[in-house]
Amino acid sequence: MHRIVSRLALVAALTFAVGAVVAPGAAWAQKRDFTGKVDKVTNSAIYVDNRKGDKLKFAKTDETAVSGQKATWDEIKKNDWVTVNSNMFEKPRKAYSVTVVPNPEADE
Repeated sequence: MHRIVSRLALVAALTFAVGAVVAPGAAWAQKRDFTGKVDKVTNSAIYVDNRKGDKLKFAKTDETAVSGQKATWDEIKKNDWVTVNSNMFEKPRKAYSVTVVPNPEADE
């Protein structure tokens, strides 16, 4: 009986240790790109509409990088098309990077 309890304790400890190592990587893996049209942009946030019924707000951070057709946050305007990289489980969602992309509606 003592041997079974000892093994269960060992398995539980190993499970916890593996979870502690893997969990931070799992959170990082949840980063996603969200592409859409800028509905609104302020000094602290950007609102993006993907034209499929989803409109999301992303908070600007000190580390938010802007690239693509615009180089700075202040250059981004309403109706620009962007791809925002964020962690889908963060509240509030933070914009880790914003890439200004060509307007796909212009090709239609």
